[in-house]
Amino acid sequence: MTRKKPIADIVNIFQQVRSEYGNCIVDFGDDAAALDSGNDDVILFAADGIWGRLVDASPWWAGYSSVLVNVNDISAMGGRPLGMVNVLASNDKKACIELLNGIKDGISKFGVPMVGGHLHPDTPHSSLSVAIVGTVKKDCLIRSDTAKTGDMIIAAYDMDGKVGPNSPYSWDSTTMKTPAEVKKKYMVMQTIGEAHVVTSGKDISNPGTLGTLAMLLETSRKGAVVDLEKIPVPPGIDFIQWLKIYPATGYIVTSPQKEANKCIELFESVGLTACVIGEITADLKLTITHKENTCHLFDFAKDIVTGITL
Repeated sequence: MTRKKPIADIVNIFQQVRSEYGNCIVDFGDDAAALDSGNDDVILFAADGIWGRLVDASPWWAGYSSVLVNVNDISAMGGRPLGMVNVLASNDKKACIELLNGIKDGISKFGVPMVGGHLHPDTPHSSLSVAIVGTVKKDCLIRSDTAKTGDMIIAAYDMDGKVGPNSPYSWDSTTMKTPAEVKKKYMVMQTIGEAHVVTSGKDISNPGTLGTLAMLLETSRKGAVVDLEKIPVPPGIDFIQWLKIYPATGYIVTSPQKEANKCIELFESVGLTACVIGEITADLKLTITHKENTCHLFDFAKDIVTGITL
């Protein structure tokens, strides 16, 4: 989460020209930018750079993950991913081939093509960044800055998996599944968007369950109360480890109380585990409770994750 803080300085540089983004519905602070195409479809546009430590530790997994994380960014907005491009840098032929094989296997698993990119063949390091485009119907777009006071907070995970390679904070729930199974799970957010049962949402990413919720609250200018005992955990996994883990296929969404059960049913219909873990408040604090204990994890009147409020 601390690695997110420099984002605020970057966004501030662009503040003077944000008025030029005439066709932009959502820009900084969400899983993907949303661009108005002039009709009922919204273009979703996102990019992710893969952490250098992961590239060095496991090039294949880094390549595979570059597909996974980008597909999740489109999925989280209720969208359908269309295609990706990459920027790859490496003078290590073996590492480069492993990275590309990971990307190839990710394409096969998630069903989203890599349609181009750029290669730096002579750098003293290996790095990989991927960008993706997708589409969503304008009235089905799921944003992260639109949570409402009184909404139920729902956490949803694919718990059929295992701790991933190279890190105790990576969860692999896709490599052992068929492409059809994987697609069914990540496309559930399109179904949820079309059903209009959520007010906001994000995919659970590197900041973990509570960190991802904190980013949603920050952009929505809201607070929340979360009961830690209600967060589901896979058997045999330490609770604190699970809070920090990147769950591969996992989402935090907010739902009106009357729609929460329907939202949970839609998640469960594709094999995800989902439940209400808390409620959105108006007090700008992320409060966590456990039995009789309570503490404020964030006070957004003074604390920042990314510093972005849309």
